[in-house]
Amino acid sequence: MSTPPRCLVVAGARPNFMKVAPILAELDRRGRPGVLVHTGQHYDAAMSDVFFEELGIPEPDHHLEVGSASHAIQTARVMEAFEPVLLAEKPDVVIVAGDVNSTVACALVAAKLGVKVAHVEAGLRSRDWSMPEEVNRLVTDRLSQYLLAPSQDGVDNLLAEGYPKESIHFVGNVMVDTLLNNLERAKQRPILKELGVEPGGYAVLTLHRPSNVDDPETLGQILEAIRHVGTRVPVLWPVHPRLRGRVRHLGLPQSVRLLNPAGYLDFIALQADAALVLTDSGGLQEETTILGTPCLTLRNNTERPVTITDGTNQLAGTDPTKIVFLADKVLSGQTPPALRPPLWDGHAAVRIVSQISST
Repeated sequence: MSTPPRCLVVAGARPNFMKVAPILAELDRRGRPGVLVHTGQHYDAAMSDVFFEELGIPEPDHHLEVGSASHAIQTARVMEAFEPVLLAEKPDVVIVAGDVNSTVACALVAAKLGVKVAHVEAGLRSRDWSMPEEVNRLVTDRLSQYLLAPSQDGVDNLLAEGYPKESIHFVGNVMVDTLLNNLERAKQRPILKELGVEPGGYAVLTLHRPSNVDDPETLGQILEAIRHVGTRVPVLWPVHPRLRGRVRHLGLPQSVRLLNPAGYLDFIALQADAALVLTDSGGLQEETTILGTPCLTLRNNTERPVTITDGTNQLAGTDPTKIVFLADKVLSGQTPPALRPPLWDGHAAVRIVSQISST
């Protein structure tokens, strides 16, 4: 087992925490603990601290505390705060994950200082340039020396874009490592009993993308469909604090229940026993695929097509007629059996650290 180089691992927002936890554990197992930098892009206890506690992520070595702001300001703040950390720590490799602003900001700083970048979740493409995440993904890939793809479509995208084969590594999905490591703990949580719902007797909704929640017309269309779903099963909606005030005034029925953001274990438990998950989140498309829970993605595209070809996901868009049609089919039991995508086996972190350690 090769000893890893000195790695600096970046976490910034809630989707990152599940990705870095197994990588940090594998670095530690190999006797070369990573230096953890938390940028503070998600900074409140519900969106950050509880994930660190539940996933056993060590206290960050550096907390940049950048907070929320516009895309440009937040990215600039991360870059400004990250540069002195990088200069002081002198790592061999900076590991960034996903597609949030912290990902591209830290990759850019590292590239300009001549430090190698490893991108976890490389090669994912929605081909929708209206998504800030798509911009972040493409820029980060261009800056990276280690392109760590979670699925074969990611590999194919990178090859088609001209990246050298020796930089591309099909390692699998590291979020699945975290899910499988914690699934039994999650199933023991009393969250369903606390909410008064039965397994298979409710739906889960999440919304966060600006294209869905900041456009009143689009949000109204989605909620029209959710009202219908609520006539068949209760809909549990862990809602972001900044959205809660707006949706309270939209006349939702009692069957659509607004919840506070859930911790990782509780939210896995909710997904695992749901009859249906409706979401615009990329991570939930992956988690429901492993859990075998039917998922409707409330977008017109996805950067995770393997969750459709091999998983439980369907693209529903934002047209209420289509959402209702697909939801009714799922709630009537019309769902095809799901396969587990290749290398979504709980060992992605081992392959990631092995690739970084081999060169």
